[in-house]
Amino acid sequence: MSNFRLPLWSLMLAMMLVLVSCNPDDEDVNPTKVQNVVHKAIYDVMNDWYLWNLNMPPNVDLTGNMSNQEFLEQLRYTRLDRQGWTYITTQEAFRAAFTGQVSGAHGFRMAMDAEERLFIASVIKTGPAGQDGWQRGWQILEINGKPISEFRTSTGYRIDTGPNDVGVSNTFKFKLPDGSETSRTITKQSFGANSVAFEDVYEIQGKKIGYWVYENFRASPNVTPTKSLEVEESFQKFMAQDIDELVIDLRYNGGGSVDVALQILNYIVPASGDGKVAYTYRYNEKQSTNNRTTNFTKNGSLSLDRIVVITSRGSASASELLINSLRPYMTVVVIGDNTYGKPVGQFPLSSFSRTLVENNVEVVPVTFSLANARGEADFFEGFSPNQMVGDDLTRNWGDTEEARFAAALNFIVNGNVSARMLNTYYKPKWEMIDQFEGLEKEFPMF
Repeated sequence: MSNFRLPLWSLMLAMMLVLVSCNPDDEDVNPTKVQNVVHKAIYDVMNDWYLWNLNMPPNVDLTGNMSNQEFLEQLRYTRLDRQGWTYITTQEAFRAAFTGQVSGAHGFRMAMDAEERLFIASVIKTGPAGQDGWQRGWQILEINGKPISEFRTSTGYRIDTGPNDVGVSNTFKFKLPDGSETSRTITKQSFGANSVAFEDVYEIQGKKIGYWVYENFRASPNVTPTKSLEVEESFQKFMAQDIDELVIDLRYNGGGSVDVALQILNYIVPASGDGKVAYTYRYNEKQSTNNRTTNFTKNGSLSLDRIVVITSRGSASASELLINSLRPYMTVVVIGDNTYGKPVGQFPLSSFSRTLVENNVEVVPVTFSLANARGEADFFEGFSPNQMVGDDLTRNWGDTEEARFAAALNFIVNGNVSARMLNTYYKPKWEMIDQFEGLEKEFPMF
């Protein structure tokens, strides 16, 4: 979960730092010494902005030969800052990820069922897999001739598709829903990723029910102010059809832009929430004057008393912000599995250091937490679902028999979920979000 906007005083401070920094011509060009200077810059911005800066070690070695990420790991407050939340990347990679510019991926997600069978869980329509016609519900039998059982480790599974580089190829053997088998060889490419995997409106017992599968809070490129044109198009369709209920499927949504989350919230929140608190930023003690509240600005004509959100452990960050922000104003019914538990967010800090800018090092630590209107912020254990239902990986998006979607419809129509649907629940042995770290954890895909 990230927010690109900084207060005016912060931007002025960043400019001042650039002006007063030392001249790079005066610095020793010895690679080890340059690395040490970078480490010092990382420490300084972390000391200023890291949410848990008071828990950083007081003494760290700035003269070692470790990588920037290894150095950053020394500073991380591991009790609350989980592996992969605070990370190093480049400025270009950060900007690209939050606007859907993917490089070195096939463009699909995987998930495992109760029998430890691996399936395509979702497909990015604009990526290589989507262009090749891959679908949710295809069972993956082999990857490069290796059966899935051979990817098992002592702690679960680690699915290997090679480095995330353009040109890397993999061959997958699938079992299709009709029982036939097929093999496909596919190459990792660069592409612009869409975030809406599926949308439709269902008329059931006199109710118009919108179903929206949303997989990442990504902004559209070159759009100011920051927003998603996909989101705008989806909600225009839902408003045009005057839906009575909305099911939002966030089961593989690892987060993304807070600004895009707010865009969605403003469409969903009841009119009674207009102008009221959506969430409040909380920074560390050094930056407490930067704490601020964001209010709802109701957008559009949707008039919803409740929403149903489908979740899994893969629902993190901005997905959880959406749930938490709406709870004070409307009924939010959660169906599926426990969410990830990331009530904190980040923004990049290179603008506060000339050294980081010149070395193209983007430090993205946890810098703030977000509280809802009731002050609720510390959901590190995630949100427990109202109804625990298993992920039916054999069925494609929009299939009304798919367990979690069927449970959502059942709840809307009957006010409860049948015991038969509740009996589908299982705890997966492997979940995709746990295999990724850093920037890729927020936008996980293979």
